[in-house]
Amino acid sequence: MIDLNGKRAMVTGACRGIGAAIALALAENGADVAFTYQSSAKKAEAMAKSIERTGRRAVAIQADSATPEAIMRSVSEAVSALGGLDILVNSAAIGHTGAIAEIDVNDYQAVMDVNVRAPVLFAKAVIPHLSEGGRIITIGSSLGERVPFPGITAYAMSKAALTSFTRGLSRELGPNGIIVNLLQPGATDTDSNPADGEAADFQRSLTSLGRYAQPREVANAGVFLASPAASVITGAILTADGSAIA
Repeated sequence: MIDLNGKRAMVTGACRGIGAAIALALAENGADVAFTYQSSAKKAEAMAKSIERTGRRAVAIQADSATPEAIMRSVSEAVSALGGLDILVNSAAIGHTGAIAEIDVNDYQAVMDVNVRAPVLFAKAVIPHLSEGGRIITIGSSLGERVPFPGITAYAMSKAALTSFTRGLSRELGPNGIIVNLLQPGATDTDSNPADGEAADFQRSLTSLGRYAQPREVANAGVFLASPAASVITGAILTADGSAIA
């Protein structure tokens, strides 16, 4: 087991999918976890109970990642509840499908607000609370590097931006001993992209493994990046997509 005892983590968008798997995996490896959710208090309560069953503290914080004020408030609440922060995992994201010629400007802006602006603002709010050994991990997508089919351009653009964000922030925070990395999952069996979905067979065909990842498999990579084992890995892009091709 990776030892995260005494660490305090914040995971955004952690009521389902990859975010939930990472929050739970961090707790199972010893971290106390604060997490944000957008609207479902019932799901948040269930997630908190799952974390608490590991013996760690859980703090559920309602916050819309599209709202800067909510981001700043949620970080303050997490710091107050946990007594500080050591790890930030930017997991909250939204998707959009449709051609650029037809995209509504409000839909485009929503994708950019949640997928790009929110990680920047969460990091901005958390940085003053991080000390040497702190971690910022952002969940991107393998679609940030390739666009294998039409209709996902806006989403892919938003995930591509996280590469420069990660590399640049690692340069800014490296002198303080703070590690910054990007984790890029491929097709993962979640509510938003189920393994039995309409395009699932095509997505499987792109991978060397011929299958979807499970959220826990992606979470294991995230926990590694949060751990002391990754102490010299920063500004890196770790792609966990089963060797997908485009």
